[in-house]
Amino acid sequence: MKTLSKHKCRATVVAAGSLLAMGLVANDVAAEGLFKELEGTIDHYGFKVGAWANAGITYNGNEPDNNFNGPVTFGDRASEFQLNQLNLFVQRAVATEGSAWDFGGRFDIMFGTDSVFTQAYGVPAFDVNTLAPMQRSTWDLDFLGSNSNRFYDFALPQAYLETYVPVGNGLNLKIGHFYTPIGFETVPAPDNFFYTHAYTMQYGEPFTHTGIMGNYTIDEHWAVMGGIVTGSSTGGWDGGWDQQLGNWDGLAGVTWTSTDKATSLNVAGTYGGTSEQSSQSWGMYSIVLKHNINEKTHLMLQHDHGYANQSFGFSGIADNEWYGINSHLYYDVSDKVVAGIRAEWFRDQNGFRVCSPGRVAAATDNKGVSYATGGNFLFLSTCTPASYYEFTAGVTWKPKPWLSLRPNVRYDFVEDVATGAALPFSNGSKAVTDQVLFSTDFTVTF
Repeated sequence: MKTLSKHKCRATVVAAGSLLAMGLVANDVAAEGLFKELEGTIDHYGFKVGAWANAGITYNGNEPDNNFNGPVTFGDRASEFQLNQLNLFVQRAVATEGSAWDFGGRFDIMFGTDSVFTQAYGVPAFDVNTLAPMQRSTWDLDFLGSNSNRFYDFALPQAYLETYVPVGNGLNLKIGHFYTPIGFETVPAPDNFFYTHAYTMQYGEPFTHTGIMGNYTIDEHWAVMGGIVTGSSTGGWDGGWDQQLGNWDGLAGVTWTSTDKATSLNVAGTYGGTSEQSSQSWGMYSIVLKHNINEKTHLMLQHDHGYANQSFGFSGIADNEWYGINSHLYYDVSDKVVAGIRAEWFRDQNGFRVCSPGRVAAATDNKGVSYATGGNFLFLSTCTPASYYEFTAGVTWKPKPWLSLRPNVRYDFVEDVATGAALPFSNGSKAVTDQVLFSTDFTVTF
């Protein structure tokens, strides 16, 4: 992301003495002075204003009747152009070392089809332990959601204050609503190699938290992270500001980095009670190993494991588990082109986490109605106990520093589907166990 550009279009004086042309030039000079003054003020206080726009399209070889790509989220619509993310942010980053206090923060607002997956939906429509209807958070849910506006909405994924505390090697503290530090893939499009996401990221981890988080660097090899999070009835995941504030859960992690910075290992997770109504445990951990095989070849290995005790899954109340392994391998073809592959196995043991279509589940209210169906109740979201596999190959091409394109091909299939469960890629008369997606997107940063 970049600060606002200093370069502006100028009018060309095509005829000497033309009052119109002279007026355009004069106005442009005045505007340039104003922008320079504003930018100087912003720079003086250390603020950055930035944005990105991400959009793409996906072809599904199954040509599903409802145009949903099964449990795949974010790029979840087949043969439809999606403006996934139009994200604006204001940030003042704080110091990472030194002997003086420093204060800052960040605020993001996102518009697009990814917004429903990025909202504070950690209070689901129904209690996971009792299935009783719940009052969902109103922090950023359903600004626009309706049967006539099924896909586009707003999200406020980050709104936090930050401070650098000059103790020891320096302590960084965040308080507010922020993206999770857990896992490898993340929500912001510019920070990911692939257009689509792994099941691990989509269903195995939180996206955001509300609470307090601290980061401390012990030495050149070790760093630790910890905090407390709230506002959620799913164990501290994706909490908001106005519900479940009595349910506090823990967030912790540790990172080791090699001397040459070529290898790092991160272990992070959450643990706590499920909700204000239930003290049943909800927890997960993620292990991420990153290694530069050489200067052009980069490897990532990840393992996640989560559980939610005495919660409702496909077959009723059980101690539900989900776990998996995924890997990424990248090769720098040139300064502008990187090729990559991703392979994954993800197990939803009791049909508690992976629900298809994911958008329909995210947009469901406590009466069991989802605006993402457009009023069509012939297809609702169903959760399927199964082993999910996906293989993705793609290229990221950056013809300009501010532009990236990501053509991808992805193959999904399922095994060990529970008896009587719906196949996750089925819809209408098409009962299938796999699908092939061809997608491409572009991201422009400002």
